Amino acid sequence: MPAIQLTPAQRKEKRADAHHLDPVVMIGADGLTAAVTKEVDSALNAHGLIKVRVMSDDRKGREDILVQLSDQLDAAPIQHIGKLLVLWRPMPEKEKAVKEESRSAAPKMVKIVKFSKSGNNRPQIKKVTVLGNQRVTQGGEVKRAKKPRQTSVKKSGAN
Repeated sequence: MPAIQLTPAQRKEKRADAHHLDPVVMIGADGLTAAVTKEVDSALNAHGLIKVRVMSDDRKGREDILVQLSDQLDAAPIQHIGKLLVLWRPMPEKEKAVKEESRSAAPKMVKIVKFSKSGNNRPQIKKVTVLGNQRVTQGGEVKRAKKPRQTSVKKSGAN
């Protein structure tokens, strides 16, 4: 039995989600090989819900392939209709890239969009280069970034 058990309502929802999908993996005359299993695994990691087309005319063989794939890949068999198999497995969470806290002073291209007040005209789009010591205001203007005012060491030590 597959590791993931779904209720009929959950399975119905997954079938509805898979209706518009195209087959991602096709199994040919060689049947279920290690390469095909690996490709189905990578497709499940990327998409979560996939369709697999089996070119064989043997219905029993297609059912065996569905059971085998769901067992080997810890996926839930959703549907077997004709030569199409639908499999689902929850997608693993992707690691987010960690950005450095320090900002670079390199120039950046920023697109500023100003919408018309009446709403009937097209918005004005303007590309602007923003330097490291500049910022874009809410109105779309480029201004120098405010820096905290420096006080002398003598004055700060006197207080």
